[in-house]
Amino acid sequence: MNRFALAVSAGIARVTDAALGPYQTAVVRIGFSATWLLFLLREFPHRQEMYGPDAPWSWDLAQRLIADNHAFTALMWSSGRFWFELVYAFALLASVLLLLGWRTRTMSVLFMVGVLSLQNRSVFIGDGGDNVLHLMSVYLVFTRCGQVWSLDARRARRTREARARGEGVADRFGPALWGVLGFVLVAVTAGGRFDGTDPTVPVILWLVWVAQAVRWAVARWARSREPRILADVVANVAHNGALLVIMAEACLIYATAGWYKIQGSRWQDGTAVYYPLHLDYFSPWPGLADLLSSSGTMVMLVTYGTVIVQVAFPFTLFNRRVKNVLLAAMMTEHAVIAVVLGLPFFSLAMIATDAVFLPTSFLRRLGGWAARARTRARSGRAAVPEPRTPENPEPTHANSTA
Repeated sequence: MNRFALAVSAGIARVTDAALGPYQTAVVRIGFSATWLLFLLREFPHRQEMYGPDAPWSWDLAQRLIADNHAFTALMWSSGRFWFELVYAFALLASVLLLLGWRTRTMSVLFMVGVLSLQNRSVFIGDGGDNVLHLMSVYLVFTRCGQVWSLDARRARRTREARARGEGVADRFGPALWGVLGFVLVAVTAGGRFDGTDPTVPVILWLVWVAQAVRWAVARWARSREPRILADVVANVAHNGALLVIMAEACLIYATAGWYKIQGSRWQDGTAVYYPLHLDYFSPWPGLADLLSSSGTMVMLVTYGTVIVQVAFPFTLFNRRVKNVLLAAMMTEHAVIAVVLGLPFFSLAMIATDAVFLPTSFLRRLGGWAARARTRARSGRAAVPEPRTPENPEPTHANSTA
């Protein structure tokens, strides 16, 4: 009984003491915000036909559908072209700021609003990658995804350094942003914009807004450490729970995809991969597709390998080496799908989902490589010394001062 109690106590301490997987959640944040941003930029010339007033799925049809499924979308608050352009620009801006990690808690909420507003406006133009992005935009709200590789992390580090020097640091912009967004939230709620909508999104918006206020008030006015510790515990539990949901969602996606493939006759006889390679819609590089499908043995190996990897992956999470091998295989497969089948955003969404399982040591090493590359890029911009001349025997630097 004592061992069981100690194990339970250690598990509770692990879940509450810290936000687990800071590098993994940072990669997920960067991956999904970059995927959505690139998609919005690529479709910018066609935005009106996809989600705007010129869409084949008209505003009236969308209004009827949303009256039935109660999905949240800010685009249904007005049928005007200006409102659509404003929401689209809002989605772009939220993606950029979340990618940079600026006020990540707030930007993750705004990112979710942008994703749901556009996707729920025209639900018939998406694919599997859009569904994954739809779900992950909600899960990211509950994570502390800005602990590393973000402007928030840099600001927190500078704040600690300033306080170590005895300097006072006050965050005035955060409360101001909270006040502005709170005014908008109150106005939207009082205006009945959430009426008839599924309560999930409004509840999340109000919950995060109130939680931010409580956390800021505790940090500013609490006289003892206990309220701050409690606020951190709640945030850590929410983060770790969301991280677990993201991992479970990824396993569920692969497990269901693999088991459904097993039931298909083309997957059973090893020829399923051949057919999409010869569909005009999925053949941006016909020559490359013909090359890959020219070998029957290769097609069979890829077909069976895809099923084996997807079905086996959830069962390998407890064996780190096997898991890392299958993880590399799945990421490589998605990269090939992006190029050969012309599905870059589906592949980016799945790679971003897979990133939650990447080893911390690898991500730290990757961050070190990026930091050294940035340092070399900065040093490469330094001024080149002037050559020596009889009149100027000592080299001088362009950035030297007299």
